[in-house]
Amino acid sequence: MDDQEKHRYCTNKFIELANELKDEEISPALVSGALMTASCIYATYVAAGNQGALEPSGVDKVAALYRRTLEHYQEAKKARLQAAQAESSEN
Repeated sequence: MDDQEKHRYCTNKFIELANELKDEEISPALVSGALMTASCIYATYVAAGNQGALEPSGVDKVAALYRRTLEHYQEAKKARLQAAQAESSEN
């Protein structure tokens, strides 16, 4: 399994867990917030270890990465939606 496949696998596992929590009648907004908090905790661990913390410049770098990832996902999602709309209008 290459890194891209591992990334997709991990992403799908997180979504699976989020859906399980939603099915336990936990608000999707609360689940999303908890996932974001967990991601922040883990990003800090990756960058600074268990005993460290991010300096403001580190927070800026992580926030910029989150933004680029979100923008990339939104672009891909819009492209999929447009392709699906074009396909449905052809049928």
